[in-house]
Formats: sequence, structure tokens, C-alpha cells
Amino acid sequence: MGVLSRIVKFYFAASHWPEYLAPIFDIGLRLYLANVFFKSGLTKIQSWDSTLFLFSDVYHVPLLPPEVAATMAASAELGLSTLLVFGLLGRFAAAGLSILNVVAVISYADLSDAGINQHMSWGILLGVLLILSRGQWSLDEWLEKRLNRS
Repeated sequence: MGVLSRIVKFYFAASHWPEYLAPIFDIGLRLYLANVFFKSGLTKIQSWDSTLFLFSDVYHVPLLPPEVAATMAASAELGLSTLLVFGLLGRFAAAGLSILNVVAVISYADLSDAGINQHMSWGILLGVLLILSRGQWSLDEWLEKRLNRS
């Protein structure tokens, strides 16, 4: 085997090393996104009157009365972000937060370019969790292994 062949073989072996970081990256994404959405949910419930004002006069959620939209948003932000932390129903949580993220952008007409970019970043990261995440260090993985044993 020539030197070039060894270098190429080493390259292809080494190119898989970052895959060992995938579970850490996955947890990092889950914790970051859960933090963003959970804090938003806490803000909503800490001042419910302000939240109701925002949902009735500032945000224009299509098809839903403001009280229902506010309750659904706060519940989703708190509940789905908690599921995301533990990796329990992780893809469901990522999908739900993705929908919430899109509705937030659609509902707030005065969102700045920076705000739109932030929501796009969150959407892309949620998409990574939804589509690419294997959730190796999650309750979903643990439950799946337990169910497959029985």
C-alpha cells in the first residue's frame, strides 16, 4: 500500500470521528432551544394580563381567539420545551415548537429583520432535531431500547 493510499484511508477513517460528538451536539441543541422557548413561556405566565393584551392587540394569530392563542402558546412553550430537555417525544416536541415558531413570525407583523433571522435560526435548529437527530442520549432512546427487549 502506497503512502497516498494510506493518507486517503486515514482521511476517511478520521472523517467519521466527529460523529462521536453527535450526542453532545444533540443535547446542546435541545438545551439551547428549550431554554429559549421555556423562558418565553415563563414570561407569558408571569404577566398574564400583559400576555392577553399582546395576543389581542399586537399579535394576530389566525383563526384563534386571543385567549386561546395565548394559552396554547404558553402551554406549548413550557410543555414542549420540557419534553425537549429530556428527549421524551423529542421529534414531536421539535415539530410542535417549529409550528409555534412559524405562527409567531406570521402573527407579529412588526418583527424586525433581526427577529426574523433569529426565528429562522431557531427553525433551522428545530429542523435538525426533527429530521437528523438520533437522540442517542434521550428518554426516547432509552424507552425504545426497553421496548425492543421485551
